[in-house]
Amino acid sequence: MTTRLTVAQALVRFLAAQYTERDGERRRLIGATWGIFGHGNVAGLGQALVEYADEMPYHQGRNEQSMVHAAVGYARQSNRLSTHAVTTSIGPGATNLVTGAALATINHLPVLLLPGDTFATRVADPVLQQLEVPYAGDVSVNDALRPVSRYFDRVTRPEALIPAALQAMRVLTDPVETGAVTLALPQDVQAEAYDWPDAFFAERTWAVRRPGADPAELAEAVTAIRAAKRPLLIAGGGVHHSRAEEALAEFAAATGIPVASTQAGKGSLRHDHPQDVGGVGHTGTATADELARTADLVIGVGTRYTDFTTASHTLFGHGDVRFLNLNIAPYDGHKLAGLPLVADARSGLRELTQALGTHAHRVADAYVAEYGEDKERWEQRVDACYEAEESDVRPTQPQVLGALDAIVDESDVIINAAGSLPGDLHKLWRARSRDQYHLEYGYSCMGYEIPAAIGVKLAAPDRPVWALVGDGTYLMMPTEIVTAVQEGIAIKILLVQNHGYASIGGLSEETGGERYGTAYRYRAEDGTFTGAPLPVDLAANVASLGMRVLRAKTVRDLREALAEARAADTPTCVYVETQTADTVSGAPPAQAWWDVPVAETATRASAVKARELYERHVSTRRRHL
Repeated sequence: MTTRLTVAQALVRFLAAQYTERDGERRRLIGATWGIFGHGNVAGLGQALVEYADEMPYHQGRNEQSMVHAAVGYARQSNRLSTHAVTTSIGPGATNLVTGAALATINHLPVLLLPGDTFATRVADPVLQQLEVPYAGDVSVNDALRPVSRYFDRVTRPEALIPAALQAMRVLTDPVETGAVTLALPQDVQAEAYDWPDAFFAERTWAVRRPGADPAELAEAVTAIRAAKRPLLIAGGGVHHSRAEEALAEFAAATGIPVASTQAGKGSLRHDHPQDVGGVGHTGTATADELARTADLVIGVGTRYTDFTTASHTLFGHGDVRFLNLNIAPYDGHKLAGLPLVADARSGLRELTQALGTHAHRVADAYVAEYGEDKERWEQRVDACYEAEESDVRPTQPQVLGALDAIVDESDVIINAAGSLPGDLHKLWRARSRDQYHLEYGYSCMGYEIPAAIGVKLAAPDRPVWALVGDGTYLMMPTEIVTAVQEGIAIKILLVQNHGYASIGGLSEETGGERYGTAYRYRAEDGTFTGAPLPVDLAANVASLGMRVLRAKTVRDLREALAEARAADTPTCVYVETQTADTVSGAPPAQAWWDVPVAETATRASAVKARELYERHVSTRRRHL
């Protein structure tokens, strides 16, 4: 039997019938579609979404990049078992997807992109917004999405949709391959009718695999753990993707091995778990970084070992350090010349715990006492950063986090991506649940926070969801506030004003750039941006987009405003100007290095001094072979 539908109608009906299943949990794979319509998709996918509005929920976006961020936030909160689709027109609407696609792919988070494309028949070339390429007639701007997509296809014939759609679902549900998936849809093909086999629209369930470890690799891993005197486990985002938090806690408790975390892995253990030693790397805690420097075995679980985690390959200083990498992706399992343990994080951790025996191998009591005491000393530093001696003064950025820390519980979700906040949060935030800490630091994309908060709130409607946003990030992408207001999505925005790019300003100062071009200020008489701060009222801007705003001038105001915002059932923003407008934040300095190359030759003293320091650090970098 067949049903005659347009390509766009068939695609919408197909997507509505796709499901995932893992551990007995069955979820709809494509929970909704975001869309901004133009000539490239309005009469195709736009019409199809109207036709099947009862089968496919629709969200109206304001910016194409933002729509991808919202879909990614939803996918992460849904443990990658469900995501959203995003449709745009051809032209700038399609190219605006590129940043969001890169973010999704780098973070291994599924999102389906459905950009319109130029005519497959080429009868109207060049159509509005078409990029003409003299050497290749089959190229469109959508080809810019190829390098940032895990799967890409251009559906130039109706019947080609069937294999393309099935391949798209395969990649979206593959725990190794998942990321952005792009199906480019020529605008004439979208509206073309075809007799579709009814089986194409039948419900289909995609099982999300949990592969176990190879016995030989497992045996080698056990041998390495038993031989280690100072092992350290680094939990990455794969722990969360696998829902391996409980298995990790059992492994840590059984072995006594301390657990540090990357930005994506923070919260794998609660902050008060005895084995949790906090963030590791350039933005890590002193406790975790000192353990990393002296570790003879680093057990990476679900981590990509980015330069922030390895301190640009200067952190792991033990002369005989080895790496054991439990990762579902072989590519990551072999990094740092490590012993690969290619498996799902939950499966692998449970197999390791079992293989180590009923009376599991444990590290020495002296090692446990050592890192336990260091952990307590770091917690005292956190307390000092959070504490405000006076309540009638403007807060520092750590005091802003301290005020938020005081009112949240394990149900709150904290979202951030860029600026000086990620470093402070990685060092200072006390994660109370496995998914409270939502940092996008694979791409560290300014503008992610607000749309991602909408996506998280759609996936977890009963939880308080906070978007922590600096002024630089806010100015790049505030538009989805309108969407939150329109749909009554009660996200909370904590907007921190420090008059510029504070994080890059601090980095610029450290590397000889003298904070050039990083402050939001008027030009001074010498032409530099060192005049008075710009009279920008971001709170008024938020209010103009329809969101309720609570202004906080002092620490006391901030505490009251945060409590009021948390209790609100409508979209609410807390706006605060921090005390440290000309410094990064007032948090503890970096506990490990990060390689940002400094000018090898310069006449300015700041750059010369920065180069001397750079050469001292870079001399400690090593290749682990």
